[in-house]
Amino acid sequence: MTSSGHVTVVLGSQWGDEGKGKVVDLLAEQVDVVARCQGGNNAGHTVVVGETHYDFHLLPSGVVYQDVSCVIGNGVVVHVPSLFEEIDKNAAKGLSGIEDRLIISDRAHIVGDVHQTADGLFESEKQGNSLGTTKKGIGPTYSTKMQRTGLRMSDLLGDKASLQEKVKQIVQNYALRFPQHAFDAEAEFKRLESYIPRITPMIKDTVLHMNQSLNSNKRILVEGANAAMLDIDFGTYPYVTSSNCTVGGVCTGLGIPPTEITNVIGVVKAYTTRVGAGRFPTELTDEIGEAMVNIGHEYGVTTGRKRRCGWLDLMVLRYSHMVNGFTRLAVTKLDILDTFKELKVCTGYKLDGQELLSFPSDHTLLERIEPVYTTMKGWECPTVNCRTFESLPDQAKSYLNLITEFLGVKIGWIGVGQSRDSIIIV
Repeated sequence: MTSSGHVTVVLGSQWGDEGKGKVVDLLAEQVDVVARCQGGNNAGHTVVVGETHYDFHLLPSGVVYQDVSCVIGNGVVVHVPSLFEEIDKNAAKGLSGIEDRLIISDRAHIVGDVHQTADGLFESEKQGNSLGTTKKGIGPTYSTKMQRTGLRMSDLLGDKASLQEKVKQIVQNYALRFPQHAFDAEAEFKRLESYIPRITPMIKDTVLHMNQSLNSNKRILVEGANAAMLDIDFGTYPYVTSSNCTVGGVCTGLGIPPTEITNVIGVVKAYTTRVGAGRFPTELTDEIGEAMVNIGHEYGVTTGRKRRCGWLDLMVLRYSHMVNGFTRLAVTKLDILDTFKELKVCTGYKLDGQELLSFPSDHTLLERIEPVYTTMKGWECPTVNCRTFESLPDQAKSYLNLITEFLGVKIGWIGVGQSRDSIIIV
């Protein structure tokens, strides 16, 4: 059956923290369904409504709209207590009826407390070679998924003896791996069991739901977590997340055909940031990088960790576009650059004197890469009140035009402030 619906996807194009939540919030008002397709509560999106800041980790950002149904797809891994904590926290801020509008895939895997404990133990073993994970249990949960020993939401709807045995097996496997740690399979099961009455009404066949929505001409917005350079296959491995956060993860994480995807929006921060471990070529460890941290309030939504900052890297964006096929770009936090006298943009890489055509697969090469910079004059005036492209300073327009020309993708949105309306629609 051919559907008449359409799917718009919002993806991070760098190492995350590009401001995807704000773009999703802008677009969610025009759709019927907002869906998450991968990752877990290791991601964080912030939406500012008036004076209220909503921080979402598992909940799709579209939950702020009462007429939008929100889907947590089969590709997402869910830590149930964290989900309920997030629901309750946002309900206390005035968001009502969240559980009535939230649908969780019966195929989504469950993050147990045991996975989170194991995540921390794995990281502690690495010592100086830590991957910088959030210790939210995401990697271990995807591991048990691939080992075919994981728990799925559908297990909560079945026989409790079978559920208890599956929990016991997962716990025992980690107990063998970490004999120095005291694991308690019975306590793990009891905690999970206590959540069943509350979560059961939300568990549905989301593959059927998504495709029925498409066939009913519903407008669907998919909210990607993490970003292209953290993709398990295409990112700076091993300093990556545990899922496919590029466009292919939309189809495998929701069960919709690729032919239904009509728009892929790449969200681009006007400079580059990265939280946790892993190199990036344009990182600034001087006072300029520190200024970006302070002006941009660059601290992670999920962990509060300080983000490392650097110049905008168009080689990263070209690679990200090559993988995802962006149809439009959303450039965020342009206003953070308002006070800089001079700006640099990376437009090429050299390795041992040779020009590179793409981003290297070997992360150890990143510290040897010599970024080739284009230097531009800063605009040195505020952009926060600009609401049209034409009203931007000429130097800011030149900066944005360089991005467009280098990538061959038009910019559709420009973020110039934190508030909900601080955005230019081009």
